[in-house]
Amino acid sequence: MSAGSAEAGRNAGPGTGPESGLTVVLVKAGKTKIRYPAALVADDGTRVTVRAPWAAPGVRDFGFVRFEPGYVFTEHYWRDAWFAVKEVRTGAGELKGWYCDVTRPAVLRDGELIVEDLDLDLWVSADRCDVLRLDEDEFEESGLAGRDPEAARAAVAALDELERLARAPEGFAVLLGR
Repeated sequence: MSAGSAEAGRNAGPGTGPESGLTVVLVKAGKTKIRYPAALVADDGTRVTVRAPWAAPGVRDFGFVRFEPGYVFTEHYWRDAWFAVKEVRTGAGELKGWYCDVTRPAVLRDGELIVEDLDLDLWVSADRCDVLRLDEDEFEESGLAGRDPEAARAAVAALDELERLARAPEGFAVLLGR
C-alpha cells in the first residue's frame, strides 16, 4: 500500500507546520505508485504524521478488510525506521485497524513526503484478533535480497518488529506515543 526513500534532514522546513498540506509520494521499484494530498498533523523531527482520505479510486476489497471512499487514514512515517503505520477509520470514525507498510525511512522534502515501499505489509484488525503478514511472496520476487541484502534484512526485521508490537498487550500505543 505504501512507500518512501532514503536521506532527510530533521527539519521539515517552511510550510510544513501543523495543518499545512503536503503530498505523499509512494514509490515502488523505482516508480511512483501513487501521489496524494495529505494534511500534516505533526512532525517531531523523527516521526511525520499526516491525515488523508482513501486515495485510490473506488473500493478495494482485500478479503480481510475493505477500503472505500470516505475512509480516513492517519499515517505515521519515520525518518529512522523501516516502516509506516496507518490507522484506518471509516468516514463515521469507526476504527477498522492498522495497515502497516515496510518501507525505507521516509524523506520529507519540498512539501513531499517520499516513501519507498518494500513490499512487506502487516494488517492488524481493530480488535487485534487478526494480525496478518502480507505480500511475503512479492518481497521474495522483488529480488531485493540479491540487490541490497542489508535493506532486505532491515525490511524483514521491521516486519518482525511490527508483528511483535501488534501482538503486545499495549499494541502500537507505545510506538505512536499514546
